[in-house]
Amino acid sequence: MCSSQCADAARMHLACDRVGVRRAPTSTSTATMMTLIRMMAMESVNKLPKKGDKASDCVLPTARSAARNGDADGGSGGGGAGGGGSGGCVLGIDERTGRLQWCPGYRFVRILFVIPAAMLPIALLFLLLSRFQVVGSEVPEVLAQQRGQAGCGGIGYFADATLGNELADDDVLSGWAATEQRVNAERCLSLATAGGGGGEEQTDLGADRGLLRHILRTSFVPPVPERHGVRLPGCQQTGLRDNAPEADHDDVPDVPDDTATKASRRVKKSLAWRLVDSKSPESIRAAQVEIMRKHMDERADPCQDFYQYACGNWDQVNPIPKDKAALDTFELLRESLDLVLKNLLLEGIEHDLPQLPDIENTLGSTTSTTMASATAPGTVDEQLHRVRKRIPMRVSRAVQNKLIIRSTQVKRVRKRRQLTATTERVEVEDYEERAEDDDAETKARHLFVSCMNYAQIEQRGLEPLHALLSSLGGWPVLDPSWDARNFDWLNLTAHVRRYNNDILIVQWVGPDIKNSDENIVQFDQTSLGLPTRDYYLQPANRKYLEAYRQFMIEVIELLGVPAGRARQATDEMLEFEIQLANITNPPEERNNVSTLYRKMILEHLQDEIPEIDWPGYLQIVTDRKVNSSEFVVMFALTYMHELVQLIEQTEPRIVANYILWRFVRHRINNLDDRFLGAKQRFSNALFGREKNPPRWKNCVTQVNANMGMAVGAMFVRRYFDETSKRDTLTMTHELQQAFRELLNQTEWIDGPTKRLAEQKVNAMSLRIGYPDFILTPAELNARYASLSVHPDRYFENTLNVLSHIRRTDQEKLGQPVNKTVWHTAPAVVNAYYSRNKNQIMFPAGILQPPFYHRHFPKSINYGGIGVVIGHELTHGFDDKGRLFDHDGNLYRWWSDGAIEAFHERAACLVQQYGKYTIDEIGVQLDGENTQGENIADNGGIKQAFLAYTRWLEAQTDPRVLEQETLPGLNVTNRQLFFLNFAQIWCGAMRPEATRSKLKTAVHSPGRFRVIGTLSNSEDFAREYNCPIGSVMNPAEKCSVW
Repeated sequence: MCSSQCADAARMHLACDRVGVRRAPTSTSTATMMTLIRMMAMESVNKLPKKGDKASDCVLPTARSAARNGDADGGSGGGGAGGGGSGGCVLGIDERTGRLQWCPGYRFVRILFVIPAAMLPIALLFLLLSRFQVVGSEVPEVLAQQRGQAGCGGIGYFADATLGNELADDDVLSGWAATEQRVNAERCLSLATAGGGGGEEQTDLGADRGLLRHILRTSFVPPVPERHGVRLPGCQQTGLRDNAPEADHDDVPDVPDDTATKASRRVKKSLAWRLVDSKSPESIRAAQVEIMRKHMDERADPCQDFYQYACGNWDQVNPIPKDKAALDTFELLRESLDLVLKNLLLEGIEHDLPQLPDIENTLGSTTSTTMASATAPGTVDEQLHRVRKRIPMRVSRAVQNKLIIRSTQVKRVRKRRQLTATTERVEVEDYEERAEDDDAETKARHLFVSCMNYAQIEQRGLEPLHALLSSLGGWPVLDPSWDARNFDWLNLTAHVRRYNNDILIVQWVGPDIKNSDENIVQFDQTSLGLPTRDYYLQPANRKYLEAYRQFMIEVIELLGVPAGRARQATDEMLEFEIQLANITNPPEERNNVSTLYRKMILEHLQDEIPEIDWPGYLQIVTDRKVNSSEFVVMFALTYMHELVQLIEQTEPRIVANYILWRFVRHRINNLDDRFLGAKQRFSNALFGREKNPPRWKNCVTQVNANMGMAVGAMFVRRYFDETSKRDTLTMTHELQQAFRELLNQTEWIDGPTKRLAEQKVNAMSLRIGYPDFILTPAELNARYASLSVHPDRYFENTLNVLSHIRRTDQEKLGQPVNKTVWHTAPAVVNAYYSRNKNQIMFPAGILQPPFYHRHFPKSINYGGIGVVIGHELTHGFDDKGRLFDHDGNLYRWWSDGAIEAFHERAACLVQQYGKYTIDEIGVQLDGENTQGENIADNGGIKQAFLAYTRWLEAQTDPRVLEQETLPGLNVTNRQLFFLNFAQIWCGAMRPEATRSKLKTAVHSPGRFRVIGTLSNSEDFAREYNCPIGSVMNPAEKCSVW
């Protein structure tokens, strides 16, 4: 009984403050200590005298009595609380303080050693998580927003060419997490719609090679520049499955009024009323009024500066985003189209790859740490360090550590690892087997998936690139033991051509320009690493050459080459490329294709340049045995002679380094952010683009550029309005009639030449919207039957696509030219004229506002797509188009008198446009290089206005004519025609990009496409009542057609 009471008393003392045990602070370590105290106390209590023992008093031993027994210091030997021996340390109460006293003993000390050992892995886990930036910080909303926007930034055209979303998170968030989620949702809303490409370099996948680009085919606007891919920012992938808008844009949440937000709202608004056909004609027309008025500067005098009048507010409404070198109407249309294509490419993927949605969401939230530093040099660790430094110093490390525990991002990291492991466990054979059975659209979606899976790209690192370089004989700059005795520059050039890369020698198979029914092998001079030869040869461009050098050095160093060796190799390669640029012919010497064209049998070419094994080269490229009696066409005979001499004078190691540098440069898009950051810095120096667009835009552009028919099939089925195809066809016939009418009124052309010109315009074939075969799955699948696409192998997919394009190109050899075949993807915003096919193409992507809408007044449609039709039609009769007859053959069908008269009128335009100066950079336009496009602009608007006038004259219903104006715009229907034409060319460009573009441009800047064209138009001057002698109505005008 006594011992039971003693035990109860001991327990009571442990639970009460009066025995000295105070309540500890609420913390994990204190709670653990209290548990140990209670355990030891209970063990000591169990040692108290029991019934029948010598001790008869029911008391708790005091500390002093324990000390008398020699146990106050914890006992000795096996004694103590855990020892169980006689004289051991027992629980007691200090008579002096009244507090509980005990001596821990061996067992307690052992437990104390276990505690830090158990906590060590936890500490290591904290350190590991901090390396992944899985931390939060209690910062004001404004600072969180600024950091969020910085993290969304910087990627234009793997081959050449946007809506609110919310971040998925746990249902219950702490205050800081909820604020961060809302800020992230807003910054993703704004930046998911900003974008587009910079405009720096040409594709290694272009359909037209060499001379075909400017001589055999022309476009209404410059081709979409390459869009370089950089890792997806944290928010971008979480919004990948956002649907296209199905409601008005009024529900867009308010976000900070910055550049990216303005671009976002503009794209979303345009897309919403473009794609939703359920909207009333009135609402669509009202939206167009709002857009047109927003861009106008109605204070400007239209007779002094019509561009300012039509586009004066463009810069305020649409400032250039940081990830672009320029922003114009066409880029905004591409933005909205890219968003649509992104949604289409994501449809159905979950069925084939169940793990993909989780991978997208997880990687989108946990792989963005280096993005904020994508524009700064350094290693990944250095970039991570810079990111961490952005955490405000006032937030203590203890607070950060507490936030680590609370952050739901810890779960994301764990989930990311699990998902990555899941994808690695999928058998490659299963993917390959499935790829064989997939249709073309599924292959396009898998290509998109592989491009978006940055975690996989980062995990694989440089291994795929090293394997590729090894298969090509090795890159000397990476391998000091490289042996020059085994090097054959022509063999290496031929093998990189198998991946569709033209380095040193440009080769393709296409229609013979003098016999457009026959496909033939053709050769031309090389392209260069910089846009033109002038970048290498003119001292004024030295800074661009230095930027290119730094780009080369940085890429080579990232591949593991020591700095000294990287600089030496770069200087050697750059010196070689300068000499290479010097032996290429400048553009002005290549305008007359007749003087460049040399057709000969392969044997004669071998005799002409015996140093090059032409049959051997072609056998590697074409995968077939080559007959020396086959005909080929050479456009750069002098260049080839000088190339051979240059290579003979250069060390083999330098030549090999240069060829593979050009090849590796094209593969940078397939590598991680370090390489893409280097590319962005080069782009900034060259074009002024401040950061890269988001990764998904690069991936959309890549897929559309390389599997355009498969993507086009998705787009056409979902969005294309067949009414637009019928209307465009009708308008084309009307403009052809307008051209014939104007041709008959032309006095400077003799009768026989007029009849041949009319024959040519009548023979023009029209391609509108899309080719019919893309809606037949069997035919579409056959087009990509030999293409293998792996959902997890982006690098290999790229090589497969390149090889597929090369193979498709070479297989045309020996086949008759099929002039009905489309070579343009349907989902692009452009229009084309093919000179050697005498063919006009209007892809489905351009048949949208402001060019066309079935609910628009005809005045807008004729001033939009009507002018485009007239522009492309006139290309058949510009300075290059006139050299080809109605069958597309290079043939002299003009009389001498007509040729002389043409040159006289064309010279007027050359002089007019050559006087225009871009004040921002102090550079004049090149009227010679742009004369073909200027001729087409001037002729196109004249034909379109005449066709519109004839349409008006045919209308007898007053109600139809009442619909030809837009309420809210104080202009007549004919004035509206010219206003819409001008607003097509609204835009802005950074000075660096403008300077670079003018060196190579065949299109005048938008401002002068408006002023130059309308100042030559008597129709414009009459409709706007411009007095003779005003800027927009000069007394002397230039006119060709």
